[in-house]
Amino acid sequence: MGLLETIRTPKDLATLGTLELEQLAGEIRSFLITNVAQTGGHLGPNLGVVELTMAIHRIFESPRDSIVFDTGHQSYVHKLLTGRQDFSTLRQEGGLSGYPDRGESEHDIVESSHASSSLSWADGISRARQLTGEEDRYVVAVVGDGALTGGMAWEAINNIAADKRRRVVIVVNDNGRSYAPTVGGLADYLASLRPTIDSFRATPAYEVALDRWKKRLQNGGPLGQFTYRSLHAMKKGIKDWWAPQGMFEDLGMKYIGPVDGHNLQALENALTTARHYGGPVIVHAMTEKGHGYAPARAHEDDQFHAVGVIDPETGEPTASPGAQSWTSVFAEEIADIADERKDIVGITGAMLIPVGLHKFAARHPERVFDVGIAEQHALTSAAGMAFGGLHPVVAVYATFLNRAFDQLLMDVALHRAGVTIVLDRAGVTGPDGASHHGMWDMAMVQIVPGLHLAAPRDATRLREELREAVAIGDAPSVVRFSRGSVGKEVEAIERLSDGVDVLARRPEGSTENDVLIVSVGAMSELALDVAARLGSQGISSTVVDPRWVLPVRKSIIALAARHRLVVCIEDGVRAGGVGSRIRQEMRAAGVDTALNEVGLPVEFLAHGTRSQVLERVGLTAQQITHDIVAQVLGTKVPFARPLPGQAHPTTGSLPTL
Repeated sequence: MGLLETIRTPKDLATLGTLELEQLAGEIRSFLITNVAQTGGHLGPNLGVVELTMAIHRIFESPRDSIVFDTGHQSYVHKLLTGRQDFSTLRQEGGLSGYPDRGESEHDIVESSHASSSLSWADGISRARQLTGEEDRYVVAVVGDGALTGGMAWEAINNIAADKRRRVVIVVNDNGRSYAPTVGGLADYLASLRPTIDSFRATPAYEVALDRWKKRLQNGGPLGQFTYRSLHAMKKGIKDWWAPQGMFEDLGMKYIGPVDGHNLQALENALTTARHYGGPVIVHAMTEKGHGYAPARAHEDDQFHAVGVIDPETGEPTASPGAQSWTSVFAEEIADIADERKDIVGITGAMLIPVGLHKFAARHPERVFDVGIAEQHALTSAAGMAFGGLHPVVAVYATFLNRAFDQLLMDVALHRAGVTIVLDRAGVTGPDGASHHGMWDMAMVQIVPGLHLAAPRDATRLREELREAVAIGDAPSVVRFSRGSVGKEVEAIERLSDGVDVLARRPEGSTENDVLIVSVGAMSELALDVAARLGSQGISSTVVDPRWVLPVRKSIIALAARHRLVVCIEDGVRAGGVGSRIRQEMRAAGVDTALNEVGLPVEFLAHGTRSQVLERVGLTAQQITHDIVAQVLGTKVPFARPLPGQAHPTTGSLPTL
């Protein structure tokens, strides 16, 4: 049995010696490579925080001390050290979450995978500790250098730094390349001195003496003030040469580092110093994403930030390339559009490749802007670019649009800015769980005046609707699409005058059927399956794809008036969704046909495959067909309009057929 198998709680780390800790770090890396290769997941980030996570758990006492991981994708090592070592179903239905999960362990706190929030959590938890008389409990926030590009992190630092009594330790996991490694004998010598010097600087006695001399010199007349300014400038210059700490200390936050994030002893020294300081401290740890795994280190794009199933020896995917993805279709089309139009610019929030702007950037690097994890800034900056005569295309994951709603509403829409927002991973995304599902966007944008919303059903319609979106110059446009493979082309049998596609009429050629099925985006195959099943039950139907779901097309309302029941199938939340909006437009037009919204419940949906999650919430052809049949028969509300001569059913009654 290896050492890892003996670790059930963080306390088990306390008895291990130096050699045993080195062995444990090696076992953890081997475990991660072997297991994540079988399931997929965030491999590179976790290989980079092995020693850092071990050091945190050795110096602090979880769960009494609260450990908060920003974004949470780098919490696998934390899971292992807190007794969760069955990774066989990682990110699969019923298995371990890929992020912290309070349902799994008392050691987990923040479950959201949205970046830059950890320091605000730390601020709030530490304030609560003060007010409840638990000032001796620490809060440790682990935040990556990437997350520090988000403005929310700096808002929190500003508040934390203002109170010198709070026991907050901010661990910056810096795996970027902002600082080149220092090499040579002098560097080694300085590194050996750093724990002693930082320990001295972080002692309360040092702070008291510094404050006493500062006041004495400042009150000592012109000569004393000159002496203070000279000494302070010299001290600051030496510190800034020694380490890049000035920015943090200018905010009033004690800074320790940079520390080698793969040297366990150096990390423990730094964290012990931070613990003894007793006030807010930043510990700057320099780490390597993918550390200890050559295929990850050699991967130039992102050092295996997230992988599918791979060969653990080579790092190569084990599955052959599948069908074209939604993202790749967008990537090709937006690059082609950029070739044709010089006013098109791209904006991404630290996700150039994941959202498909990399081909655009390769062809026109001066016209693609990575603003960091700053979606709010991205939207307002886009409004400014539109004012300046450009047409920005802002590409983000659908779940991250939540963070920039105010800017969409008040900066883009209010000013009628021609900005196109492309939402990747819309709807149910699957294995990354509740905070990654892009299920809120359609309900959210319903209340934005003048906004145009497109939901393409296949690759051809994505290319088509993207071009239509960037042609809108006086209002925001949104194009949303799903995660994964596009699927087969779904051709229309007719396009109506306002752009609505008719996908099927059953029986063929009929114009007034029992059920109008409005299929939103990627739900078209499901909608056609439902129509076929209804046909086998003797129920006629028409299936339409609005293409542009906002504004609601007049032909949808006209078709609704000629059917007995309208069913809207969407992969967003039902509350305030597309179906709800269509019903409102129908009522405004005097159309009283019953409408059933088929979509996602207002719940946080646990991880699983897309099909598993959809089945869990009843978004299957069988369940939808069952409900529609009952509505047509009058045994389930909303009731379909009765046939001529047929009494209108009431709850609990059956119609005469």
